[in-house]
Amino acid sequence: MSDDRHISRMQRKKDVVDERISRATEERGVLILLKGNGKGKSSSALGTLARALGHGQRCAVIQFIKGRRETGEYLFFRDQPNLDWHIMGQGFTWETQDRERDIEAAQSAWAVAKGLLENPDYHLIVLDEMSYMFKYGYLDPLPVVEALKQRPAHQNVIITGRTMATPLQEIADTISTVQDERHAFRGGVKAQAGIEY
Repeated sequence: MSDDRHISRMQRKKDVVDERISRATEERGVLILLKGNGKGKSSSALGTLARALGHGQRCAVIQFIKGRRETGEYLFFRDQPNLDWHIMGQGFTWETQDRERDIEAAQSAWAVAKGLLENPDYHLIVLDEMSYMFKYGYLDPLPVVEALKQRPAHQNVIITGRTMATPLQEIADTISTVQDERHAFRGGVKAQAGIEY
């Protein structure tokens, strides 16, 4: 491709992008759902968390399941002054095997989350693996949807988990699906610090 042709092509692309940017004038917080069977949903949310903290924004993370060991992300982020980190889960449901205890943990985590969603001091809230609470019937999605609708206008929220309740998808601004094409664990590779936790 010649330089002139490349320049012309890039200018056309720039014009399209600039036009889209000029149309995006609304300023408000967004609801992002990160779903799918692939690895990387929480990692994506925590990357966005790092970005928000880099801009000096007040943030919070609530982990609905991961609760049995200190994850690498918790060890890294725990000393951030603008971050509240709540480990509310009891571990994966197949490990606890105690439905009542899991429901109680989910409801306690939701109580904390609801308070944060009412607090205008927070710019980003990550509700990590919350979607499982709806799948297993531990939480009703409708009160969560109402709280999300009523949150401060500038507040961003990210919810992660393999599946998402339909009422959440109906109000989401961004939905990304992480697909699973291959996973080392199925190939016999042990879960390891710094990759899985």
